[in-house]
Amino acid sequence: MRVALAYSGGLDTTVSIKWLQEKYGAEVITVTVDVGQPEDFEEVERRAFEAGAVKHYLIDGKSRFAEEFVKPAIKANALYEGEYPVSTSLSRYLIAEEVAKVASKEGCDAVAHGCTGKGNDQLRFDATFAVLVPEMKIIAPVREWGMSRDQEIEYARSRGLRIDLKKSRYSIDENLWGRSIEAGDLEDPWHPVDWEAFKFIRPPHEWPEGEEITVEFERGAPVSINGERMPLEEMVMQLNYRAGRHGVGLIDHMEDRVIGLKSREVYEAPAATVLIRAHKDLEKLVLGRRTLAFKRAVEEEWTWLVYAGLWHDPLRRALDAFIEETQKVVTGEVRLRMEKGSLRVMGRRSEYAAYSEELITYSGMSTFDQRAGAAFSNLWSLETRILNRARKSLR
Repeated sequence: MRVALAYSGGLDTTVSIKWLQEKYGAEVITVTVDVGQPEDFEEVERRAFEAGAVKHYLIDGKSRFAEEFVKPAIKANALYEGEYPVSTSLSRYLIAEEVAKVASKEGCDAVAHGCTGKGNDQLRFDATFAVLVPEMKIIAPVREWGMSRDQEIEYARSRGLRIDLKKSRYSIDENLWGRSIEAGDLEDPWHPVDWEAFKFIRPPHEWPEGEEITVEFERGAPVSINGERMPLEEMVMQLNYRAGRHGVGLIDHMEDRVIGLKSREVYEAPAATVLIRAHKDLEKLVLGRRTLAFKRAVEEEWTWLVYAGLWHDPLRRALDAFIEETQKVVTGEVRLRMEKGSLRVMGRRSEYAAYSEELITYSGMSTFDQRAGAAFSNLWSLETRILNRARKSLR
């Protein structure tokens, strides 16, 4: 058997190489996808070969991740349960797609990943593999072997595997769009997260004076900061540091996993926090009330599909089509101020603004005919008055 394994270089996937060899007699091809995680990729490759991989692929997916996954998420204002910018969720689809490509190229019989049976990532990998390489067997060693972390470590040592046992109290998963922080004392929902867990977000005593920035959008996509145009990948990296040093982007909430478990999740997502806030504000300037109301329902469903492993569902593509139609006028600029843990919108402007100062003004000569309001107001409550009159007999 020939297996393509999504390989992070950590304990689970390193042990998986040897386990796949022992259980299935497999030739294991490891695939590592760079989505912005801070790894020594040469060391990751060495570890893969030392564990028994017959071939290793390193794929730079940062630009594709930004353009094909992060950009649609911004347009969809994707915040699962109003909090989480689906950063880890989005990256799993890109990784799974690249593993599937390698598996097809290498003539593999199976694809594999290192997900547990408790979380959501298994759904994202399994569903993507099932759609893209339906003829291949899907293997999830961690789900099958049932080993604890201590047992995994002993298994690795007994087979001479070189593993990287990081000293952090937390389990960290990082990509361009955000960092997730789990485990350790965070499994107690009452326990506060320590500042040492964060990479971009600084503690209060280090917060500098406030900073204002202007983010420009074209057709719903962010294109510049303070007039300097740059690729989205670069913009996200810059904002992670700029907003993080002001304490912006800390997300700590109770999350409902797809399988029915609640989990305490802590995320660090400064760039996502800034860009989604700015994008939502600009939409309020240029889109009508009915469009905004319907789009909120679309956003919730789009985000749920992404969170729940259904990126390749036809509904997601259909929702994309609606979202793209709304974004034709989402062009303009938003001014924001980052200061002492807060993010505030200071102003917005667009050539497509639905706002009319000459109609809304109270201080100058308004072109709005206020006399028309009397008839409108009378008709507005007509149904309510009729219904209340009809219900008087119930008293």
